Amino acid sequence: MERILVIGTNGQIGSELVEALTEKYGVDNVIAADIGPHSLYGAECYETLDVLDSNRVAQIIDGYGVTQVYQLAALLSVTGEQAPLKAWTLNMNGLLNILEIARERGQAGKPLRVFWPSSIAAFGPHTPTVDTPQLAVMDPTTIYGISKQAGERLCEYYFNKFDVDVRSIRYPGIISHKSPPGGGTTDYAIAIFHAAQRGERYDCYLGPETTLPMIYMPDAIRATIELMEAPADQIRIRSAYNVAGLSFNPRELAQAIKQYFPQFEISYQPDQRQAIADTWPHSLDDTYARADWGWHAGIGLQQLVEDMMANIKAPQCGLHHAA
Repeated sequence: MERILVIGTNGQIGSELVEALTEKYGVDNVIAADIGPHSLYGAECYETLDVLDSNRVAQIIDGYGVTQVYQLAALLSVTGEQAPLKAWTLNMNGLLNILEIARERGQAGKPLRVFWPSSIAAFGPHTPTVDTPQLAVMDPTTIYGISKQAGERLCEYYFNKFDVDVRSIRYPGIISHKSPPGGGTTDYAIAIFHAAQRGERYDCYLGPETTLPMIYMPDAIRATIELMEAPADQIRIRSAYNVAGLSFNPRELAQAIKQYFPQFEISYQPDQRQAIADTWPHSLDDTYARADWGWHAGIGLQQLVEDMMANIKAPQCGLHHAA
């Protein structure tokens, strides 16, 4: 029986991932963990944990007989720029702690499967922007993106050198109606829904034609679990897989929202986040993910907007940008 530890469960991905894993594997087999004193989303099995405390991480893994770890704790693109050293320390040392524990457990005959999220932020201004290939120039311009690029190299190194079964996805912006924004550049794609619901004009900090890759949370969760469940010999990419959901820009999203709120208005006032977004892809080529573990996106823009409109009734909703 799998015993699964999810670190960073008070974040946008973690909260919904725990719910999906609990439904699949049972409440007794999923351990939620975060640095806070309690679960913000009602996880039944919760541990207070700082991923930078490697001894405590190892203690929990051994105590519960954990076989899989999802290491999601990180500072994202905008918040990372406000505290670069803190972002580097958390993003890199948190991953290294998990990889080292997995190496040690593997050598002791107790293999540990690891998931760690990368991001489109690992790309940069010299990366091809349309149908960005799996293998491309990567010259990120944010500390978050730099940590993701370095993390990909570490994951690949620990697989090749120590046979650690580590898997990763380069997440696009992840849209959800269940949890608050996490400090990503693509947060406009949730704030715009709130403004529309309140009958207010939305002042967008990105330009109208700023097309970025996005994915709706149910697809992101499904991709993550499908990758972790795929046979190890099918996983050719040990850095991080491109996974495509859908691509749109603020103008296109506003037009879709106007189908529900015809009087909705949007203005554009690009700020420092525009410079970050300008270095990211417009769309992703996820051929490897499709071929290796059967990935395909299931939710398009119209369905996304319909579902967001149906579920946003109060302020508790958000977008995790893995970028």
